Amino acid sequence: MARDTTDQTPVRTVADMAEYLAAGNKPKEKFRIGTEHEKFVFFTADNSPVPYFGEASISALLNGMQAKTGWEPIMDAGNIIGLAEPSGMGAISLEPGGQFELSGAPLENLHQTCKESNQHLATLREIAEPLGIRFLGMGGSPKWTFAETPRMPKSRYDIMTRYMPKVGSQGLDMMYRTCTIQVNLDFSSETDMRRKMQVSLKLQSMATALFASSPFRDGKPNGLLSWRGDIWRDTDNNRSGLIPFAFKPDFGFTDYVEWALDVPMYFVVRDGKYHDCTHITFRQFMAGALKGEISDWEPNLGDWTNHLSTLFPDVRLKRFLEMRGADGGPWRRICALPAFWVGLLYDDGALDAAERLTRDWTVEEVTALRNAVPAQGLRAEFRGKPLLDVAREVVSISRQGLAARARLNGDGIDETIFLAPLDEVLAKKATLAEDMLALYNGRWNGSVEPVFTDYQY
Repeated sequence: MARDTTDQTPVRTVADMAEYLAAGNKPKEKFRIGTEHEKFVFFTADNSPVPYFGEASISALLNGMQAKTGWEPIMDAGNIIGLAEPSGMGAISLEPGGQFELSGAPLENLHQTCKESNQHLATLREIAEPLGIRFLGMGGSPKWTFAETPRMPKSRYDIMTRYMPKVGSQGLDMMYRTCTIQVNLDFSSETDMRRKMQVSLKLQSMATALFASSPFRDGKPNGLLSWRGDIWRDTDNNRSGLIPFAFKPDFGFTDYVEWALDVPMYFVVRDGKYHDCTHITFRQFMAGALKGEISDWEPNLGDWTNHLSTLFPDVRLKRFLEMRGADGGPWRRICALPAFWVGLLYDDGALDAAERLTRDWTVEEVTALRNAVPAQGLRAEFRGKPLLDVAREVVSISRQGLAARARLNGDGIDETIFLAPLDEVLAKKATLAEDMLALYNGRWNGSVEPVFTDYQY
């Protein structure tokens, strides 16, 4: 999310909040694909991180992109912290450690998504090259220690940085040392949302395995394939994870609202100032907990949408569904991640097949898989066989779904080509993380430095 919301519309009841989510329902012909990707920013001279301030800096990149694209600057206490496309069709934002994120426009097909990310990276390189800056696509920061990692001047991150160590052991690493690729997808009704939420929650660990690309930390192997996946096991379990209540057969918008109401808040924004609210839940806020602390103490729709953006389940519900399980990665994976989920969730036949496959998967089984995948990847066992075998079946369903989209649309646009990176993983029986480790133990001669050359944008 690039810009925190300041919508003053009052919210007074659970029904108001559930209706806000339900307003995301749309007819299938209006379904869109919104892809987000983050990347680490480094100096090519020595592979060191790029600071926020300075002539060659994160702020210089943002200012250069603003001049090049004409997008509107997003400011926080006088500092540029992002850009918004004027008509709301996309944004650029910063993660806490300077990870540079594109939140793409809602697009009709995967070819448009791929073109969008390619254009973004090409424009960004034009600005970055004279500054000696390039970008790294992988799931975890391979070299820089936490102390070496820059801090971005964003008020919400100051609050989160203070709060994270109180609620988990890995929250700061999540904020400052991970990157992801995500896709945002639509639903047509509460029933459609439920089906997509349940299927994608059950399969999110498979996405973590397929896209695993974070095997290094502090310049050496960390014993994991997806360090990022492991980090999410102990970041803040009040607001992240599998949300078992979503597995209920009658799960709906109100259930998500009731859960969200009891999650501690991060902040409210009043007159451009961020107020730390980590001491209360949104339910307490609604009951008047901030009366006397701030002048405008009653909750509004901006507060609610901001709160929803600070919840981190494996699949996040807003007016769309966010798939949150994948590590960041090279350019082809920016296209492969949305292809995987679009194929599974946007074709009725594929969704039916995915639902049949996962219908009797229990919370306990999926939790065990979520715990095993960061270290074992596709070798993790599920019901007595390697996850690799199940992944082959799921990727096949996704391919069938993408092929059916082309037939249904009548345009013959082949989107199945974007699954190629996953086909390679399945054929080699090895994740990108395992490829990187093989290089580390071979051609790279026990150094992570070549990752900045081999996997840069």
